[in-house]
Amino acid sequence: MGRAHVVPEGAEARLAEHLLKTFEAMGLRAARQDVGRGRANAIGRLDGDVPPEHGGTLVLLEAHIDTVPVDGMTIDPFAAEVRDGRLYGRGACDVKGGLTAMLGATERLASSRPEGCPTVVLAGCVNEEYGFTGARALCDLFGESTSIVGGRPDLAIVAEPTGLDVVVAHKGLVRWRCRTRGLSVHSSAPETGHNAIYDMARVVTAFQRYQAEVLDAVGPSPDLGGPTVSVGTVAGGAGVNLVPDRCVIEIDRRLLPGEDPEAAWRDARDWVDAASGVPAIHERPFLAASPLGRATNASIADQLLRAVRERRPAAAARVVPYATDAALFSAAGVPSVVFGPGSIEQAHTADEWLPLAELDQARDALARFLAPAATR
Repeated sequence: MGRAHVVPEGAEARLAEHLLKTFEAMGLRAARQDVGRGRANAIGRLDGDVPPEHGGTLVLLEAHIDTVPVDGMTIDPFAAEVRDGRLYGRGACDVKGGLTAMLGATERLASSRPEGCPTVVLAGCVNEEYGFTGARALCDLFGESTSIVGGRPDLAIVAEPTGLDVVVAHKGLVRWRCRTRGLSVHSSAPETGHNAIYDMARVVTAFQRYQAEVLDAVGPSPDLGGPTVSVGTVAGGAGVNLVPDRCVIEIDRRLLPGEDPEAAWRDARDWVDAASGVPAIHERPFLAASPLGRATNASIADQLLRAVRERRPAAAARVVPYATDAALFSAAGVPSVVFGPGSIEQAHTADEWLPLAELDQARDALARFLAPAATR
């Protein structure tokens, strides 16, 4: 989540190494893709009956291996306590449950080797919660036939807690920081300085007007609602007895399918500058992800749903407001859906937990889906 590393190994490094050893123990080829300091994607490959370059199917299973901080949790975040059919702990729901289901399904495929076994690439990617850099790096391998991926996947399933429904569309996002500058003087004579917080108050009000006057006028989509903007953090000033010479806010803009993150950022920036009359400094976005549309993934969703419904008849295709790695794979030309055990309502919570029954059901559904994959 953008914090400094708090262990010598840094970030997701220990989990990536554990995954690589797990892949090798399963009989998969394994490779590490360095993404940043202490951050590496862990990639495993199970070769199918027919190589992708000879017409065989290439399936990507992907789960992010980072999670959010443990501040404020009411349980031991790392005890992995099991009670009442639930696994409690930070990351259990978002998204180690989905990752574990993918590992179990791939291991079953590796052991049974059903006729028509596809090539499966299982990737644990870093930094989904604060930048999508792991998924972006993985996409870079799609054009390299010599990489462990071996080309562009025919389809992708991305792990997130969907309650065993299949997500076919979701919003995108763009996030950035905006700064105002002032002149710091002693608070006994504020008229001799310039208050950066007062300027920022006008900017924040302009963002509120942008939602009401611009985004609300777009109107909601039938199933995703409307586009939104939200000012999420504000910081400024050095002390109560000083006129602040700086203030910074962070903005979150959610996008509907068809919207472009860069264009959305520019439009909001320009409108707010004109409406506020403040010479604010808008930094380049530190996070951007396109929305996931459903134009290319209907066939995958239908087949995955058939596999899920063998044990969970009520499973359905649906849309969600949050963003996932699936949008990046879809933008790279890979039809993608989102699927996994657990509820998004439990993600990031103070007592995060995963229902173990859904973990078993997710693993079984993925295994059934993969077995006939080469016949698609």
